[in-house]
Amino acid sequence: MSNKDPVNWMLSEAIGSLARAERLRQQFFVLQSAGRQETCWEPPIDVLETDAELLILIALPGVDPDEVEAAIDDGVLIISGRRTLPAELRNARIHRLELPQGRFERRIVLPVGRYTVTRFAVNGCIAVRLAKS
Repeated sequence: MSNKDPVNWMLSEAIGSLARAERLRQQFFVLQSAGRQETCWEPPIDVLETDAELLILIALPGVDPDEVEAAIDDGVLIISGRRTLPAELRNARIHRLELPQGRFERRIVLPVGRYTVTRFAVNGCIAVRLAKS
């Protein structure tokens, strides 16, 4: 960006800030269940399909796959759980905290079919394998 055009620079920065704020807003939502509200966030995912399976990679670094629930309800895969700071870091001074904490939930509409669900960790992600049957 040229130093000769501060107005365009300021507009470009403002638009970038609005885009970042909108991405953050879209990541979080309020979940209502059992008469209470809880803020949730949606982890980013990749969905891949072969003839034999669907593979869903969920970016959840530091989350134990055994603590992640994966269930199919009326053709929708619901992946949920909670990401928390490790106990030894709860009293630490935080300089930057960019990875979301708290309850997460992601819903993915599935193609019609029957699936067998398994979970495992791979390269900082939780993978959910839906074997077609």
